Amino acid sequence: MKLAHKIVLGNTLGIICIILVAAFSYREFDLMLAKMRFIEIADNLNASFLKMRISEKNYFLYKDKLALQNITKQIERSYSVIEELKPSIIKAIGEENFKKLKLYLKQYEQSIQQIETTNDAKAIREAGRKLRLFSEDIIKIERDNVNRIISASKRTLLTFFVLVVFTAIISTYVFFSRMFRSLRRIERTANAISKGNFVKIKGPIPNNELGSVMAAINSMCEELQTRHELLIQSRKLSSIGTLIAGVAHELGNPLNNISMVAQTFIEVYDDLSDEERIEFMETVIKETQRIKDIVQNLLDFSKPKKENFRLSDVNKLLNQSLKLVRNMLHVSGIRLEVNLQEHVPPVFVDENKIQSVFVNIMTNAIQAMPDGGTLSIRTSYNQQRSPEYVIVEIEDTGKGIPKDFLPNIFDPFFSTKGTEGAGLGLFISYGIVKNHKGQIEVKSEVGVGTTFTIKLPARNHRGINYESAKDNGN
Repeated sequence: MKLAHKIVLGNTLGIICIILVAAFSYREFDLMLAKMRFIEIADNLNASFLKMRISEKNYFLYKDKLALQNITKQIERSYSVIEELKPSIIKAIGEENFKKLKLYLKQYEQSIQQIETTNDAKAIREAGRKLRLFSEDIIKIERDNVNRIISASKRTLLTFFVLVVFTAIISTYVFFSRMFRSLRRIERTANAISKGNFVKIKGPIPNNELGSVMAAINSMCEELQTRHELLIQSRKLSSIGTLIAGVAHELGNPLNNISMVAQTFIEVYDDLSDEERIEFMETVIKETQRIKDIVQNLLDFSKPKKENFRLSDVNKLLNQSLKLVRNMLHVSGIRLEVNLQEHVPPVFVDENKIQSVFVNIMTNAIQAMPDGGTLSIRTSYNQQRSPEYVIVEIEDTGKGIPKDFLPNIFDPFFSTKGTEGAGLGLFISYGIVKNHKGQIEVKSEVGVGTTFTIKLPARNHRGINYESAKDNGN
């Protein structure tokens, strides 16, 4: 069933229930108003009947013929009211009781008309008593009926209310439960897509408007997956191009130097002393070593050695790394500030590789402060966030990195040191941290300094599967 049809059907059921309640309420309240109107009429008639009985007593006590005239007028007025309000009275008490009322009034009228000839006071009193008692009984019955109608209406309205609520709940469950499930499936898929997971909606697709939306989302996922793969391939090709260009540039410099040294060596060989010849060869060796270092760095990145993961203390690794650069700090006149948080949880890492990351970033920081400065090392741990990381911050007060350079700081062969740097250190460090399921970030401001933040997954006291951790790390 289409969603629009479900909504129309649900609304139709609700309208039908409302109409039924309204029809019942109208009928009951109309009957109750008719009966209350009759009670009002009956009260007026009773007042007239009472006046008749008073005039009747006056006649018998004082032989006052004027009293008979008053009784006749009251009877005529009562007839007039009864005939005028006949439909309302019949609706309230029914045709049979209406006829009885007229009959008792007629009998009383006849006894009054015959009083001068028969002077039968007993007959008059009996007719008056019947009329008065019938009127009072009818009023009492109708008051009881009004109370009964009100009570019955309350019960019926409550029953209708419960029925309407129950019908609404059942119809909502029957008509809309599947719709809500479809909406939740769409929500889960949309959240997955927003996180880069282009998974299609699984399971049967309903034959309604939401089904069309779900089919469109599945089609969109396929298209996004295709474009995502093309984008990744494009980025890979771009990275390969950058890598090739970098390799060509980095190898070109030492090769040109070797070529020039070799040509010069050949041309001036006879004029060179032994020491100068050795110097030329040392230059060739130096440039060759430079080529070897570039190639080795590439091999280290493309074919990393087997990691040796173990639980390690980040503070201990930082202290060991500081020992390797302490002499450089002393020579450069750089002040060291170390603030290591105690009792941080261990991390599951390859100690040698993580130390190489620390040393590389510290070395870059030292080189960024040729005129001295401050190198700050900090560790922290925030267990309120998920996933939980041990955080290492390495901050310098050096030259800083221009904002235009920051997006490329981890690219291969990108260096802010000009010809002095190969541009592979941060590239390799980035790969090492990512291989440890961690994060590395950089913030910098020219003339103020640079801060590198390294986040490594914490292995806390709540228990871990070390084999699984090792698999994740690899």
